[in-house]
Amino acid sequence: LPGELKDELHQLEARLKSDEQSGVKWVDARSLHITLKFLGNIPQDSIGGITAAMEEAARELSSFQLKIENLGVFPGLQKARVGWVGISGEVEKLVQLRQRIETKLARLGFTSEVRPFTPHLTLARLRDQASPTERQRFGQLITGTDFRANSIIKVDTISLMRSQLTRQGAIYSRIGLSLLKKPLSTTGA
Repeated sequence: LPGELKDELHQLEARLKSDEQSGVKWVDARSLHITLKFLGNIPQDSIGGITAAMEEAARELSSFQLKIENLGVFPGLQKARVGWVGISGEVEKLVQLRQRIETKLARLGFTSEVRPFTPHLTLARLRDQASPTERQRFGQLITGTDFRANSIIKVDTISLMRSQLTRQGAIYSRIGLSLLKKPLSTTGA
């Protein structure tokens, strides 16, 4: 994500944290990302094949732009477990990219996701022991907060990321990178 968007999201998290909700695990704004496909634990020797599949999927689509749209919760207001920031803009291209990645990785034996894809950035998760009242209160906090981001997300690469879970949260490191094709110039010759 662009640095200015990370700053805006960090300020949003600070505002939301001031409500002092118990049982909430906030995602570090520097670690926010859009997950196109969660792979789980994979053997080191499969990284090359995964990266090749990503490159093939990325080659088929030109770069595009996304924006931040709204706040919401999964699975719903009464039983909130995850607080998120929604994505708008050229979402249909993001959905196409995800589907292409799913198709390419299925050929390598990865199970295709059956749940519908909802592009989002995860802001926070409630701990499993959160009470129904805490879940509803968290849901109301997230959905009742007004947030407008001015930053544009230019999507021109996709990354294969490793996540290492620590007590402080996940630490992400890039282990593969694929470029989307450049859009055709719209200027005349």
